[in-house]
Amino acid sequence: MPPRSTPTARQKRLGSELRKMRVAAGMTTEAAAKLLGVPRTNLPNMESGRSGISAERVRVLADHYGCTDARWVDALAAMASERVKGWWESYRNVLPQLALDLAESEHHATHHRSVEIVHIPGLLQTEDHIRTMFTYADPTRKSAEVEIRVAFRMDRRTVIEREVPIEFDAIVHEAALRIKVGGRKTARAQLRHLLTMAEQTNVTVRVIPFDAEGFAGAGNAMLYLSGAVPQLDTVQIDTAHGSIILDEDAQLRRYRDRLARITRSALGPRESLDLIHRIAEEM
Repeated sequence: MPPRSTPTARQKRLGSELRKMRVAAGMTTEAAAKLLGVPRTNLPNMESGRSGISAERVRVLADHYGCTDARWVDALAAMASERVKGWWESYRNVLPQLALDLAESEHHATHHRSVEIVHIPGLLQTEDHIRTMFTYADPTRKSAEVEIRVAFRMDRRTVIEREVPIEFDAIVHEAALRIKVGGRKTARAQLRHLLTMAEQTNVTVRVIPFDAEGFAGAGNAMLYLSGAVPQLDTVQIDTAHGSIILDEDAQLRRYRDRLARITRSALGPRESLDLIHRIAEEM
């Protein structure tokens, strides 16, 4: 089977984790390839996600690499066994690869932690709110293109609405709650939707109020996705040049610490919902 031309972020992640394990063991690609009985050139393709690898081979490599973290190995073997295509594949060649990678990462995560300063978290946005945002971002975008993006973001909400939903913790700055996206009526409906979503047992919404002391994280919007094991956590951040997905160990430690600091600035869940309700009433 020829190498994949565009491996997904998850396929790349499996490969990078295997490479990390091999490097830690001090083993060359030539030696690892011999363990599997494959040509040396096959290893770089496996470690870049361009070629698949079976769960059995993952365990063979982990054993020879001397990896004793059974949970990590089990998680990687499970990734190698995945064969079912997700709903996001219907958007392939329609939306950028990065959008599909984000949806795939969200689908496989066990816990979502979202921090937003000037936006409502994407998975908690109403359809009207989403449509307004995409139209405002690019007024020249055709209506059909806007609707595709609206549908995609609405589909992403399945992770918090499915039969076995993920835990979703959202931290939102008061600034995002007071911005009247789409006008007063749309903004009020958005806040009421936020309150409704927060009633779900798997969704928690906390607010950083304007008068929070010590908060200095205006540029710290992020989505922290917990994997089956901490090594497989992922961070998605938005920049002026687009979205970035991070998963290096040092980056994960940095954003875990940042998330903890930001969380300390937020109100408790009950106080947060009371504040959202007051803002909605004032609109």
